[in-house]
Amino acid sequence: MTNVLALVGSLRADSINRKLAEAAAHHAPEGIEVTTFDGIVDLPFYNEDIDGDTPPAAAVAFRDAIAATDAVLLVTPEYNGTIPAVLKNALDWASRPFGASPLSGKPLAAIGSAFGQYGGVWAHDDARKVAGIAGAKVLEDVKVAIPQSVVRFAETHPREDAEVTSLVQGALNALADASTEQAAA
Repeated sequence: MTNVLALVGSLRADSINRKLAEAAAHHAPEGIEVTTFDGIVDLPFYNEDIDGDTPPAAAVAFRDAIAATDAVLLVTPEYNGTIPAVLKNALDWASRPFGASPLSGKPLAAIGSAFGQYGGVWAHDDARKVAGIAGAKVLEDVKVAIPQSVVRFAETHPREDAEVTSLVQGALNALADASTEQAAA
């Protein structure tokens, strides 16, 4: 079983990207389990002064969740041409301690949807960049950017969209394959 931890960059309850993470969990291929970690909302802004011997409980829980998973799936919209602050902050917490973080070497893919015609590709590019610098093994060739989200999913959930299902399953299979390769190395 490959365990994938999904981090959603939108905090809005009715977020299309939250629904995309739900679609990933619903349509996960056999042998893959997707769990969404909602605790990134509880993380304080990263500050090295509070990340010492007793980091905040929310940070400990978050790092433990990453350490306990096989791979990470970032599901993010695009805010003003980049990733939402809450996701960037989560990646900052996940990157520490530098060189020995729970994210270090962990397979990671960035996907999502946005209202614009390109589906959030700038945000996904930035998410991959930040995650790679933070130490993750970023799957650069996994690209799922679903445009026109507000219109496309106005009357349907992403899990009911055959193209979305196929794209999400492809991303999850790539994460599972990378996780298996890493475990064998």
